Amino acid sequence: MAGAGPAILIRGAGVAGLVTAVTLAEKGATVTVHEAGPRIGSGASWFAGGMLAPWCEAESAPEEVTRDSLDSLQWWADHVPDMARNGSLVVAPPRDQVELARFGRRTSHFETIDDRKISELEPDLAGRFDKALFFAGEGHVDPRLALQRLEQRLLNLGGIVRFGTTQSAASFDWVVDCTGMDARDIEPGLRGVRGEMILVRCPEMRLHRPVRMLHPRIPIYIVPRENNIFMAGATMVESDDNRAITVRAMSELLNALYTLHPAFAEAEIIEANAGIRPSYSDNVPRVHCEGRRITVNGMYRHGFLLSPARAAEVGRVIFPATT
Repeated sequence: MAGAGPAILIRGAGVAGLVTAVTLAEKGATVTVHEAGPRIGSGASWFAGGMLAPWCEAESAPEEVTRDSLDSLQWWADHVPDMARNGSLVVAPPRDQVELARFGRRTSHFETIDDRKISELEPDLAGRFDKALFFAGEGHVDPRLALQRLEQRLLNLGGIVRFGTTQSAASFDWVVDCTGMDARDIEPGLRGVRGEMILVRCPEMRLHRPVRMLHPRIPIYIVPRENNIFMAGATMVESDDNRAITVRAMSELLNALYTLHPAFAEAEIIEANAGIRPSYSDNVPRVHCEGRRITVNGMYRHGFLLSPARAAEVGRVIFPATT
């Protein structure tokens, strides 16, 4: 049944929009999500890695990113049964061991492990690396599956999801804008950061957790999904160019996969794509309220990690007496 609370229109069915929708519906709001595209996750969320890595992200993110994301793992575990919490593994080729040491100096909540422990955690990486950093408390989701789970949760709570059509805000008590780069006209500080990714199928490989492989110029992450599918990504280009993936990015991602394990040389490329991450100058997502209109934007590369915290912030605005 629909909630008896305020009627809320949420614009945008990416991760920020759907997490906010579910959070508000669980508090009793009547929620309608309007997505201008043809499906959920029509923007950058569809191409995300889905890593829930608050301590790894501390390597390059402001302290508040880790602080605000610590509860997100439990939020995702409560809402997406498929969430994996097997930790994160950070490795580097022998020539880049200095990068591994630098990563360790900037982060916490990890164990430095040797080749024996690496082979216990990831048997298919046995003999590939002498040392790694293991962040045991981290996790990951398949972004596309997670978005579908959230959509279904919202529908079960009586929410409505509409695609393609224009939705007037006149009949709603609140409007929450989660439209990412489409909100540039009303969020003048927003900029685009381009990210490219590939999906490959490699029946010869099995990984149990995301693996970050460090390189001085471009660190790469490889995230396992079902059916021996792996997502490789992490390119960050200061551009809102929405072309398809470039030759350079494709080469770097494929080389990283091969460096991780030669078995990827025979992998089948099933998707190569690019998305534009909405970002503010400090790369920290924020919530802004003006009257009965709220914006949640600037998710950068922290959409899955920080959406639960930003949604909770929206909840405190709309339900101040109950949060």
